[in-house]
Amino acid sequence: MTARTLFVTGTDTGVGKTRIASALIRLLVAQGVRTVGMKPVAAGAEPGQLNEDVAVLRAAGDVDASLADINPYAFDAAIAPHIAAQQAGVTIDIEVIAAAHARLASRADVVVVEGAGGWRVPLSDTTDMADLAARLGGAVVLVVGLRLGCLNHAVLTAEAIRNRGLPWAGWVANRIDPHMTSAAENLASLHLRLPGPCLGVEPYSSELPSMSGLTLPAGLVSQNSRE
Repeated sequence: MTARTLFVTGTDTGVGKTRIASALIRLLVAQGVRTVGMKPVAAGAEPGQLNEDVAVLRAAGDVDASLADINPYAFDAAIAPHIAAQQAGVTIDIEVIAAAHARLASRADVVVVEGAGGWRVPLSDTTDMADLAARLGGAVVLVVGLRLGCLNHAVLTAEAIRNRGLPWAGWVANRIDPHMTSAAENLASLHLRLPGPCLGVEPYSSELPSMSGLTLPAGLVSQNSRE
């Protein structure tokens, strides 16, 4: 059986993609689905240390996979990936990432890929995160960081995803501003303006989200559970 892919993107950087991606991985594992997380490009780690996002995704899965496949490109500076790559004298090659993804897919039922930053973050002078998602295939999960300005960011990102013709798995609202006013009203507007389904609404927290607060995209468990 060919592994399926979920590509987790966000309305911006710092909106909780890793929290949601890791929760989806843990939920899949709990339901008997062999799942591995992938962070194709990670920026921001002390020299010689594992990027925190990569460590969280790696720990959530239950598939034995090499770190080089889980995280093909890692940069020390916490800056835009293409700039970090330029400073390191490296070119981020989507085909290198695709090969690593294929190796992960050969071991797992589901590969949960977490993008870096937002949907159109550049990877090089000619490619961006949307190009990577299209190359890897699979359905896209949009993480919306609940804060002032999220409505515009969410609607524009959803439109961009759908304009690429990629499958839409759903969206998750993640409250990242504990002091946001009219949060409920903003959430209602998101429900009105974004295509469904809403896979969950996560309250503000510094901890990893509870698996019980999320719903898996349709079809993952029934088509990928262990025999």
